[in-house]
Amino acid sequence: MSKPIRVRLASARIFRRAATGCWLILAGWGLNAKAQTLTTLYSFNGSPDGKSPLGTLMQGSDGNFYGTTSRGGNTNIYFNGYGTVFQISSNGIFTNLYVFASSPNDGQNPEAGLLQASDGNFYGTANQGGTYGAGIMFRISSSGSYTNFYSFRGLSGPNYPEAGLVQGSDGSFYGTTYGGNGAVFRINPNGILTILHSFGLPKDGITPTAGVVQGSDGNFYGTTPYGGVGGGLGFGCIFRVSPTGSYTNPYVLGSSPYTDGANPFGGLVQGSDGNFYGTTEKGGGHGIGTVFQITPSGNYMNLYTFGSVPNDGYYPTAGLVQGSDGNFYGTTGHGGTSKSGTVFRISMSGNYTNLYSFGSSPGDGSIPYAGLIQASDGSFYGTTQYGGTSGNCYQGCGTVFKLTVPLDPPSYPINQITGIQLADTNVILNILSVAGETYQLQFSGSMQPTNWVNVDGVSVTNSIGAMLTLTNFGGAVGPQGFYRFDITP
Repeated sequence: MSKPIRVRLASARIFRRAATGCWLILAGWGLNAKAQTLTTLYSFNGSPDGKSPLGTLMQGSDGNFYGTTSRGGNTNIYFNGYGTVFQISSNGIFTNLYVFASSPNDGQNPEAGLLQASDGNFYGTANQGGTYGAGIMFRISSSGSYTNFYSFRGLSGPNYPEAGLVQGSDGSFYGTTYGGNGAVFRINPNGILTILHSFGLPKDGITPTAGVVQGSDGNFYGTTPYGGVGGGLGFGCIFRVSPTGSYTNPYVLGSSPYTDGANPFGGLVQGSDGNFYGTTEKGGGHGIGTVFQITPSGNYMNLYTFGSVPNDGYYPTAGLVQGSDGNFYGTTGHGGTSKSGTVFRISMSGNYTNLYSFGSSPGDGSIPYAGLIQASDGSFYGTTQYGGTSGNCYQGCGTVFKLTVPLDPPSYPINQITGIQLADTNVILNILSVAGETYQLQFSGSMQPTNWVNVDGVSVTNSIGAMLTLTNFGGAVGPQGFYRFDITP
C-alpha cells in the first residue's frame, strides 16, 4: 500500500519546452535490514561471447552495462580468441557487440573497461594488435558500430595500453601504456597523440597498468606497480601529471617497508573529502595487500592491511569506488572462505567489512580481477575472471554479477528529491532513499492528487538505501508538469 504523502513545495525549474519539476517530501519511512545478496547475471561461454573479463564495467546513459572480455569470441582463432565488447542489462539480457580480429589490423585482447564520452560513444583500448601490433584505442557505439580510432606505434612511441581511458575537462582522452617503461599520453578528439610523460627516470615509477583520474585541481593522478625504491623492480609510485606534462611523484612506496603497501596495480579514486584512495596488491604487515589514502600533496596513510581478520581477502588488483553512502567498495582476487576472492567495504577512517566471498554457491564466479561500479539502482556490479556455469573453460569462463548491499539510512532529508537536471532529452532525478523501499516516479500536469500517473520504467524495487539516481528517458521533451515519488514498503 502506498504511503501517505505530505508535500512541501520548493521551486526547481528546468528549461526544456518549459518543463518544470518540483521537489517533494514523501512522508513515512523505515529500514528493512537485509543481508547483502549476490546474483550472477551472466556466465560467459568463451565463444562467441568471449571469456575472462578483466575490465571494470560501466553503465551507459541508456541504463545498460558495457564491458570487454580479454579473450574468446572467435572459434576460428587459435589460442582462445582475441576478446569481445558486450552489453548487458541489469536483469541479465546479454548482447555481443563486437568480436576483435574481425577486420585487418584490428585490436586484440582488451584488458580494460570502457568510457562513454561526451559524444555518446564508448572508447576503450586493446592491449595488442592494430597497424603496428602494439595496441589500439577504439570507438564503438551502443549498437556495435566499431572504429579503430588510433594505433599505437610500438618502438617509435608509447605502446601496449593495458588500462582504460578518461576524458579530461578539455575533451581529450588521457591514459597510460605499460610497454617499455610506460608512458602517460593524451589523444585529442582528432586522433592526435601527445606524450605527457615517459617513465624510467631515476626513482621514477615504471610500467603503469592502471589509468589516470583527473583530480579536482585539474591534474591527473595514477599509480605504477613497479619502480621507485626497494629491491628488484621497486615497490611502485603514486604520480601526478598536469595536462601540459608537468610531472611529480607525490609518494614512492616502500618508504616504510613494514607498513607501506607495495605494487599498486589498480588506479586511484578521489573521495568526497578531496583525498585519493587505492589498493596495493602486496605489502603491509602481512604482505598480501593494503588499502591506502593519500592527499594531493603526498601525505600517505595505510587504512587497512589485508589478512587482519579470518577468511580475509588478499591480493587486490583493482581500484575502489566510493558508494553513495560515502564508503569505498572493492574486490580482492584471492582469499575469502573459498579462496576465490572477495568484495569488501571500507570507510574513510578504515572501518573494514568483508561483504562477500566468491565460490559460496554452485556456478559462482571466482577471481574478480576488476573493480566495481555502483549503478543508478544503488547496487554494485562487477565481473569475475573465472567461474560461472560454462564447462567450455577449465576454471569457468567468467561472470557478470550484481551485489545488493543494504546501506545505512542517509541523513536528513530522507525521501526528498534533492536534485533534478537535464541530460539531452532526459530528466535525471536524485532522491535519498531507504533500504527495502520501492520508489516509483510519478508525473502530473497539475498538483491535483488524482492526476498523478506512474512513469513507465522509472522504478526501483527494494531500494538498498542512500542516494538513488533515476532517469526519465525523453522526459525533457514532454509537457510541463510536476514529479514526485510514490514509495511502498
